[in-house]
Amino acid sequence: MCPQILLRLAICAILPLGLIAGSESSSLSRAYDALRDKSYETAVTAFQEAIGDEPARPDIRKDLAYTLLKIGENEAALEQFQEAMRLDPADQNVALEFAFLSFERKTDPITSKALARRVFDRIRRSGNPTAETAFENVDGPLRNGIAKWKQALEIGPESFSAHYELAQLAEQRDDLALSAAHYLRARELLPARVRVLLDLARVYRSLGLPEETMAALIAASRSGEPRAAEQAREQLPTRYPYVYEFRQALQLDPGNAILHRELAYLLLAMEDSRGAEAEFALIIQESPDDLLAAAQLGFLYLARGDRDAAMPLFQRVLAGNDAALSARVRAVIEPRLMADRSLKAGFLNDALRYLNIAHEGDAGDYEVMLKLGWTYNMLHDDRTAIRWFDLARQSPDPAIANEALRAYENLRPATELFRTTAWILPFYSTRWHDVFGYGQVKIELNRGPLKIHPYLSTRLVADSKPASQNQPLSEKSFIVGLGIATQWRRFVGWAEAGSAINYTHVSLRPDYRGGLSWARGWTSERKYFAELNGDEVFISRFGNDWLTYLQSRVGYRWALFQTNLTMDTNRQHWANYIEAGPGIRFHIPGTPNRLLFSVNYMRGYYLLTSSTGPNAPFTDLRAGFWYAITK
Repeated sequence: MCPQILLRLAICAILPLGLIAGSESSSLSRAYDALRDKSYETAVTAFQEAIGDEPARPDIRKDLAYTLLKIGENEAALEQFQEAMRLDPADQNVALEFAFLSFERKTDPITSKALARRVFDRIRRSGNPTAETAFENVDGPLRNGIAKWKQALEIGPESFSAHYELAQLAEQRDDLALSAAHYLRARELLPARVRVLLDLARVYRSLGLPEETMAALIAASRSGEPRAAEQAREQLPTRYPYVYEFRQALQLDPGNAILHRELAYLLLAMEDSRGAEAEFALIIQESPDDLLAAAQLGFLYLARGDRDAAMPLFQRVLAGNDAALSARVRAVIEPRLMADRSLKAGFLNDALRYLNIAHEGDAGDYEVMLKLGWTYNMLHDDRTAIRWFDLARQSPDPAIANEALRAYENLRPATELFRTTAWILPFYSTRWHDVFGYGQVKIELNRGPLKIHPYLSTRLVADSKPASQNQPLSEKSFIVGLGIATQWRRFVGWAEAGSAINYTHVSLRPDYRGGLSWARGWTSERKYFAELNGDEVFISRFGNDWLTYLQSRVGYRWALFQTNLTMDTNRQHWANYIEAGPGIRFHIPGTPNRLLFSVNYMRGYYLLTSSTGPNAPFTDLRAGFWYAITK
């Protein structure tokens, strides 16, 4: 007869005879009375009431456990033995009962048998012969089974069954590292067995590896096996998994399309469109017939302007059997195709109609919004164009957002009734050993016949030296005037009349000036640039003089080479020279976007000789900044 049966017979025989002595609660007395009458259901209820009165007494729980065994409630008895063992760890009879019941348990057998083995091992170390026999009966078959499966794997071909059986035996014997390794290999050999992920999660939890446990549960919860997915979800925390946890789960289950898709949508919600593209691409690589993934990837390619990559995916969807998905794709791509053809052919009104249809089909397509802005701009409807640019600059795609922002900023002043511009240019010159300051604030009426715009202007022309020095270069004045301006292609013409107010000795002098300017610039994708501009300026207060300025700059990123030519009709010595030299132009992070700093080293030559002024070549190091705003 086995040790477990002998133990139970002895204890059950004395249970109704020896446990009534002493003063007990009424509930406990009723429990023992019911036991003598073999009214076990009544006894269970009374024991439970007694536990409610005295929850810290292990003997009551032990007696309740034995009573539950009599009526076949083994699971409930196991719980009571476990609690009694916790309250009184020295009671080896309770521990043995708990271990025997755990070993026989049908629910979660792997964990239960491992737990039974640990309890037997603990008790046998105190010299208990029953525990020693029970431990050997449990551990011996485990040792032999592990050795057998290891040998089988060494001499024969790998199989899922061999690795899985070895992993289970190792887990029951608490060799958790060996168990995890063979569960992983079994998973690699047969990925369709999703429940292995739950086994892995159980072992990882026992090893104290929370991240690995989470990864296995996430992978199982997003599987196609409903029961395994449900069990995994029950063990997951209530919060939503993080991106790195999805990625760790995919390392365990790289072919899980559900995982890839959910991670892709999470990345989209986080505005990581490139990351989402990679996930959808992996889905299609593993499952070429996944039409939803193909459509989503196509929309992402289209949103960043890669039509060549998007169209084959859309064609795959259109050739598939998902009518609803095909209709969605068709509503987006057909109007866009027609719009692009119309734009290339110059049929702007047709392009506008197709773009509006495309926008109705996908209201979140920022590239369509950008094209609507440009189309309205080409149709000279800037007030509508700027609204589309304003929407498109919210795009998560940096290229679309930046292009829309530039267009919006360029158009915004042109759509307002009044436009205010202000600029300032202070700099230091070693040639003149002086600090100069030039600036202007101009308020312009932004509408008028023939594109002629009246404006009110205040200019500043200043330097830091006394009034007797550098007279030609600084008028030391605020110049207030009324003017008109017009623009034709790249030419801007202007004329104004006003008064110059000298700020060193208050005086007022009439001032009439005007001119014509032209500018052109080129910039490559690699940050190379070239700029050319010319100005013809008339100033009445300097002998009705006409001055000509020609400037050119070529460079890469922040480095440039500049050439300046200055001439005038009155042939003044200081106003006729040519200079050239290298320089840098840069923006300091954290400062306003329109603030540019510059340093230039120039070598110059006078074009006219003078009996009073210098005639030798000169050098000039200039440092300053330029800041301009438009409201």
